[in-house]
Order: sequence, then structure tokens, then C-alpha cells
Amino acid sequence: MSSTFSPQEIALHKSEKSCWVVHDGKVFDVTDFVADHPGGEEYILDHAGQDISAIMKDELEHLHSESAYEVLNDFLIGTVSTDSQQTTTTTSSTASVGASEGIQKQPSVAAASNKDEEDEMAQYLKPTDIAADKKIKFLDLSRPLLSQLWHSDFSKAFYLEQVHIPRHLSRPAQIFGSPYLEVFTKTPWYIIPIFWLPIVAYNVHRSRETGLTQDQTAAFFVTGVFLWSLAEYVIHRFLFHLDDLLPDSTFWLTAHFLLHGIHHYVPMDRMRLVMPPALGVALAIPLNKLGHSLFAQNQAYAVMAGAFFGYILYDLTHYYLHHAKVFKIHFKEMKTYHLAHHYKNFEGGYGITSKMWDRVFNTELKL
Repeated sequence: MSSTFSPQEIALHKSEKSCWVVHDGKVFDVTDFVADHPGGEEYILDHAGQDISAIMKDELEHLHSESAYEVLNDFLIGTVSTDSQQTTTTTSSTASVGASEGIQKQPSVAAASNKDEEDEMAQYLKPTDIAADKKIKFLDLSRPLLSQLWHSDFSKAFYLEQVHIPRHLSRPAQIFGSPYLEVFTKTPWYIIPIFWLPIVAYNVHRSRETGLTQDQTAAFFVTGVFLWSLAEYVIHRFLFHLDDLLPDSTFWLTAHFLLHGIHHYVPMDRMRLVMPPALGVALAIPLNKLGHSLFAQNQAYAVMAGAFFGYILYDLTHYYLHHAKVFKIHFKEMKTYHLAHHYKNFEGGYGITSKMWDRVFNTELKL
């Protein structure tokens, strides 16, 4: 490696716009990672421009997995000048007390920052090295993914292991070879309110038209929002993560991949963070029938209006947690919590908008 940097030069890169760190004598530019750090961006800038080797190995502060160190190499830009390398070391005694727990399969730096967060979209993570990723003989990110998976002979165990190791691209992953089919796999976040808010309004109108008062409609609407929060948990845990009961066949692995696996495989893909309307409708139809079977017709309209509105909040919150510098109240905690589901333990932390049902069913991630 030809690039070397002095400790003085490295120390200059300690801001959100240019953030470098040192680990075991190597220099890493983690600028593109600050906003999307699984532990929250507030846990990185306090040690920008410094050596974080001791902190990453400190069990009391922020112990990292082996895979995290491997992925950290994606950010490598050079080495520290050998004649003064040791002067840059920062011991774990200066680490932030509030550092988050280690996140598996993704680099993470313990840090803290008191800077006010701006309401802007976070950048993509630095792209995965596609050439290096090919060596594990899973999917080639430079080619359409669906045909590769369909013609593969992956075992269920190998598939589940690999699909839950996040990869990152600076562009949307390609699912189909045909550009005409590919367009239907991408859903911008704003499609969700455009498509579903008229359905919410229709159900509210029908509830009033069929005899509910304004107060009754509001009460059943809130009931629907609450019931959606439970449906959100159940769908995420028992449908999207039906891993143990997934048949070991190419057909079912492909179905799993299209339903939710691709989101864990490329979790920061902006175009595949919200549910395509076609899939949303497929899930909404049985839920709508269930609602109308449990409640009187006029009540059911109000309940389903609330449920559909709850879904809108869920999908927009999901996008917000992945790609925004979130508000400190509630959302900062939920961002750390949800990204831990992706980068630390996908067998827990199923709540997106809140931890309520994770606590009820004992699947809360302890961070």
C-alpha cells in the first residue's frame, strides 16, 4: 500500500464531513459510514482522527466480531507513518461510556457526539468489494440476482447464513435481467402515502356513511392503529422471518429472498425499503377480511382505516430509520435498535415503530 499518513494529518479528519480512524496501524475513511453506523452516528465522532484499536477490543466498551474487522477493510485508505505511529494510540479509558454494543458482520466504531442532528438523508455505506465477495460463491452483485438464486443449489443453511450478512451497493441491486421487469421491483418511499392514504380516507368515509358518529369512528380508528402494531410484529416475525420452517428447496429460498431476504442482503437499498403496493395489497386482503369478520361492518371500516394508516406510519418509519438522521426522541433509539436487527441479531428486534410487542413476547434485543 503506497499511501501513508502522519498522525497529525489523520487528526485533522475528525468531522462528520471527513472522518478517519486508525486500527492496528491502518487508516480507514469512515465518512460514508457515520450516518448509517448501526449504533447511531453519535457513537463515532468523538474518536474521529484517533486510534480505536483498543476500544474495538474492549469487552466493556465495544467488542466486535471477526466479520466486523473483515468488512472494515472496505474503508481502508492507507497506513500510519511508522516513525510516529505509536503517538496516535487512544486507550479504552477515553472511550465514551455510552458506546453501543458490537454489531456483527459490519464495522462499527465506539464514539459519542453532541452535535445537533440535521434532518437529511444519510449517505449509502461504502460499497461492498464485489470481486472479494464472489469468493464465497454466493450471489454475484454485479449480475441479476433472481436468476442466479433460481439456478443455484444452495443449501438452506448456507443461504440463510449468507443472506443475513449485509452487503452494500452505491446503486440499487439488480433483481431481473430485463429493465422492464426491474422497474416493478423498485418502490420510492413516497408511493406508500400516495397509494394508501386514499384507501384510508375511503374507509373513514364508509364508517361514517354506515352509521358511526365522529367520536366512534375516531375510537375504532385508534383501535385499528393499535391492532396494526401487533400485525406489524406478527408479520415481521412469523412471515418475513419464517427461517426455521422454511423448506430446503430452491423454490422456497427464492420466495424467501423476494419477500424479505433481499432486504437483509442489501439493507441500505433505498428502492427496496418499503413494500411494493402489489405485495401490500396481497397482505392487506386477508387482513381486511379478518377485520370485517371480527367487527360489525361500520366498525370494521374505521378499524381498517386505522390499520392501513398504521401501516403507512410503519413503512415510512422503516425508511426513516435506515436513511435519515433521526430525531433524538424515540427515533434515535429505534434506529439503533432496528439496525441491530440487521447487523447483530436478526432473530430478535422485530418491532419497527416501537419495542412494545418485543417486550411482550420476549424478543427484545438488549443493547
